[in-house]
Amino acid sequence: MAQPPPLMELSAAVRTLQGRSHPVRFGAWRRSVFAGLKPKARMVLDLIPPGGWAPTFLTSAGQGSPQELLERARSTPRSLIRKDLAHVAEWQPLPSWAHHLADDPELQRQLYDSLDHVCAVLLSPHWQQLAREAAADRDVRMRQVLDGGVEALLASVHPQRVRWNPPVLEFAMLSGFDGDLHLGGRGMLFVPSLFGADGPAVDIDAEPQPVMRYPVSHTRTSDSAPLFVPPAQHARSGCRSPLASLLGRTRAAVLLTIAEHPGCSTKELAALSGIAPPSASEHASVLRAAGLIRTSRHRNTALHSPTPLGTALLDSRQ
Repeated sequence: MAQPPPLMELSAAVRTLQGRSHPVRFGAWRRSVFAGLKPKARMVLDLIPPGGWAPTFLTSAGQGSPQELLERARSTPRSLIRKDLAHVAEWQPLPSWAHHLADDPELQRQLYDSLDHVCAVLLSPHWQQLAREAAADRDVRMRQVLDGGVEALLASVHPQRVRWNPPVLEFAMLSGFDGDLHLGGRGMLFVPSLFGADGPAVDIDAEPQPVMRYPVSHTRTSDSAPLFVPPAQHARSGCRSPLASLLGRTRAAVLLTIAEHPGCSTKELAALSGIAPPSASEHASVLRAAGLIRTSRHRNTALHSPTPLGTALLDSRQ
């Protein structure tokens, strides 16, 4: 089990934006997003429709921060672009401009700029909340494994569409696609999704193993409660809090994340903060040197918790 892959989650967000499902849960988010999108977003929305197929190079299950995955997408080989688009064209029409994409560097630049913009509006503002929900879901799943074994996990991950019929794991795909996937000993990576709320999706081409995206557990997230309520106007105005002015916005967010998740590892801190692990380690080192956090080690893992000074600083930030 792992944190949501950013591009895979972004593709689910793009589909959710263009659909009408879960109006209470996603209504406020949809209104906020539509108000913030620029015309250049249309390229991504055309290639990732509400249903059907989308090119894998835009929806990959690669792990890393959103920024890292967006940069990685820009280096997609032309041969892979051509292959992915040819596969999509077997199932549904492509936008006319997409037929020239693999051989037109300027079109590629425009598409990746569109992807950056869509990610900045749809996903990045909510990445920390999404990571927290995914971490909570992982805790639920791990308890299921401890209480009832892997069978309990497979039986509960999405009872309406995922069924464990030993030795076969059966998926009822939203697309109606029917086929067999032989793992060949590779196993399967399970990742929770907030935006993929309607059912599971499988990336069969992911390396080193296929990835199955499933809706996040509703233990912490009710379908009747709105997600991603737009922030207050003063938060949108660009004003910085005193704590952010003192520490810097990212370092202040890292300190707050550690306070909310005491005992988190550097890798978990990075995922929860939406930054790369080396950056999380660097910020933690600075905060530790300032006496705001303490770090203990369990085997080869560094675990971070706030000190009383760090907690007092957070408590006084208002």
